[in-house]
Amino acid sequence: MTASPTDSTPVKIHLKTKITIGEESDSYELVSFGRYYEKAGAVFLKYDEVQEEGTTNTIVKLTDRQALILRSGAVKMRMAFNEEEEQNGSYESQLGTLLLTTKTHSLSHTQMDTSLEGDFNLTYQLKMQGNPVGEYIMSIHYKEEA
Repeated sequence: MTASPTDSTPVKIHLKTKITIGEESDSYELVSFGRYYEKAGAVFLKYDEVQEEGTTNTIVKLTDRQALILRSGAVKMRMAFNEEEEQNGSYESQLGTLLLTTKTHSLSHTQMDTSLEGDFNLTYQLKMQGNPVGEYIMSIHYKEEA
């Protein structure tokens, strides 16, 4: 049985993020189980992040030249990435909605031809309300769960 594009496939997602602010660096790692699907020429990864504040539902949308990360639940955020121009996004907090700006340095998505497995790599500078808050290196590896 072959899957139609609207079907989603269970995947294991391994997310690594390194944040550098000035001289300080911090790294985060998350392994989660989620869903992979394709729609209108884009690849989507959907997974949950469970933290002390609660569960955050995350959707990562990937195309050849752009990416979009949407988070809802305990954290509500929208971040867009495009190597050609800065992108605006938002982060909702108790203080209200804050403007995010991303300046993408590099963005790549490679997928294996033989299996449902791939890598998404992203480096970017993040600004909040116009103020730089760090340089980010993010990588997501996903693989079909057998």
